Amino acid sequence: MAITSKDVRHVAALARLSPTDEDVELYTGQLQRILAHVEKISELDTEGVEPITTTAPVSGRMREDVVIKGLMNEDALKNSPLSARDSFKVPKIIE
Repeated sequence: MAITSKDVRHVAALARLSPTDEDVELYTGQLQRILAHVEKISELDTEGVEPITTTAPVSGRMREDVVIKGLMNEDALKNSPLSARDSFKVPKIIE
């Protein structure tokens, strides 16, 4: 499939870009080379190759889910400059 300057201008319009004529010429050539490379890759025989979802092996390094004692409300509010009704009180920032 050949990429034309019309294609590049169409994609640029969709992205709300206004490329110069020199940019369109540059991008047309670059996209043609990219598609040529993809076509070359598509010629490879991939029969028997397992599909992968990640490039690195995934190992289960999850820690054990253990219930621990949490911070009590009084302790959490102990050093708070302002508190009200068992909650942190912060200054109003909406005008």
